[in-house]
Amino acid sequence: MGRRRGIMSEPFKEELAKELGFYQTVQREGWGGITSKDAGNMVKRAVEIAQSQLKQN
Repeated sequence: MGRRRGIMSEPFKEELAKELGFYQTVQREGWGGITSKDAGNMVKRAVEIAQSQLKQN
């Protein structure tokens, strides 16, 4: 199976990582260096942002 194309843009993921406090890990080790908990928190935050934007429209 090939690599899936990401839905979130790289700048958006970096912004979330900064907000959630693990951007330094991403800089040092790449996205593979973050914990599954951090990845889950990043997805959760992205969903919260999307829901907030939908409510505004």
